[in-house]
Amino acid sequence: MNIDGIININKPEGITSHIVVAKLRRRLGIKRIGHTGTLDPMATGVLPVCVGKSTRVVEYFDGDFKRYTAGLRLGQVTDTLDSTGEILNTTEVTDEHLKRLPEVVNTFMGRVMQVPPKYSAVRVDGKRLYEYARDGQDVEIKSREIYVKDIRLVSIDEDRAEAVLDITCSKGTYIRTICDDIGRILGCGAVMTSLVRTESGNFTIDKAVDLNQLIDMTDEEIESLVIPCDDTLTGYGEITITPDRRAPFRNGMTTSPAKYRITRDSDFIKDERYDFDDRIRELATFYKVYAEDEFLGIADLVEGKELRPLKVIYAGN
Repeated sequence: MNIDGIININKPEGITSHIVVAKLRRRLGIKRIGHTGTLDPMATGVLPVCVGKSTRVVEYFDGDFKRYTAGLRLGQVTDTLDSTGEILNTTEVTDEHLKRLPEVVNTFMGRVMQVPPKYSAVRVDGKRLYEYARDGQDVEIKSREIYVKDIRLVSIDEDRAEAVLDITCSKGTYIRTICDDIGRILGCGAVMTSLVRTESGNFTIDKAVDLNQLIDMTDEEIESLVIPCDDTLTGYGEITITPDRRAPFRNGMTTSPAKYRITRDSDFIKDERYDFDDRIRELATFYKVYAEDEFLGIADLVEGKELRPLKVIYAGN
């Protein structure tokens, strides 16, 4: 198959994001495939997969918000911070714990300092944290700032001491850490029992395709699911260059202001995260570049306002 674009996959439980890519690679017969925003094996939901030339835009999804529905159980602490781990401690959940839960959940709105879990893919000195954990090695894990755009307590089952959270957050946020931190503040402990990513940027779970169903589809059915990569790069500004600058742009040459016009400003500069996230600040200067409605790639404006190609997506024949 000859595909260039993004497929919105609904990842099943029990497999890694890497396995999703491997299955698609075999089905499509295409080597250039990569996913955006890793999901742990226990997690399900939206996993955008870039195919063909669209793999070149994976890094530009960094600024997208992610939305999750998470299950939380009070009264337990595990080594992985979720229900799959070894139970380290149990505590009786009281009416007072349940009464305080809504108040504590609300404290996680906005900018939050978070320590990544020891069983995670974060690198310290070139080694993944889960590798240190599996080897029984202790390592200092530094806290980092994340941004929670919205967090809501959807429901509480008082008899089971369980709850459901709806969380919209920035990249790099660990939902199981939020669950663990809620338990620590309450004083009874808490673990994440389930996780569904319902949104990633403009990708939503209601429009995601089940992985196993896709594998059984015909080539024509799969092709109908492919989304052009420029349609998925939400929030970026847009610039149109004159037709005579198409070839120079593809060859990495800059374009003067006389040969382009800004047709849409970046939405990132209006974003609440803009003033603390260096990556978002950088993204705010990037533009999608078109020539006669043909998407060419990503560029930024340098001193003197020259348009500089950063990533040529479609370089022609």
